Amino acid sequence: MPVFWLTDEISFPPPELANEDGILAVGGDLSTDRLLLAYSMGLFPWFNPDDPILWWSPDPRFVLYPDNLKVSKSMRPYFNQNKFKVTFDTCFKEVMLACQQQYRKGQVGGTWITDEMVDSYTKLNEMGFAHSVEVWKDDELVGGLYGISLGKIFFGESMFAKVSNASKFGFITLVRELQKLDFWMIDCQQRTQHLESLGGEFIDRFEFLDLMKKNKKEKTLQENWSGLFIFH
Repeated sequence: MPVFWLTDEISFPPPELANEDGILAVGGDLSTDRLLLAYSMGLFPWFNPDDPILWWSPDPRFVLYPDNLKVSKSMRPYFNQNKFKVTFDTCFKEVMLACQQQYRKGQVGGTWITDEMVDSYTKLNEMGFAHSVEVWKDDELVGGLYGISLGKIFFGESMFAKVSNASKFGFITLVRELQKLDFWMIDCQQRTQHLESLGGEFIDRFEFLDLMKKNKKEKTLQENWSGLFIFH
């Protein structure tokens, strides 16, 4: 399949046309309108700084169904003893910047979270579409994650941890809360051992995109999530 070059028009080719690597299109911008359209179609941007924007539709897709969440025995004491405090949407930009600065094994040439991405996703947070999970220990932000929420699907983007198991604690908390709201799926985009240990699995692109089409009929919880959940 060819890779499509985008114009200034806010549109994308059908995601089914992505090439064998999962790349659908190149170019465009990171405007909030384009990002919302992309996520509604099951696409996401992922590219190196100073390179053109790449838009992805991987096959297979790595996802987690809330009912399949796995909490290991080693994590249970963290919840039983309330070792961390969790909040939502109290410092979205700080979480993104922490994800931007998080060193990842094998990372070369800096982070893929550009300053432009931080600006655009922060705007989406202000609009009630992007959300952050903050994990605190003794009033210090020690972990967290962020992503996009549309309909009954949460699209996870990135996470960070300054202390052991902080991001995992935040992710488990998020999944449990989304389960209460009858969310269908958390899109993890790409497989990691971390997410697989929590219950993540591969599904084929057809199955994923079929769910995306159904999701367009669902109402989005478009608001600040800071007062939505009850925390311990």
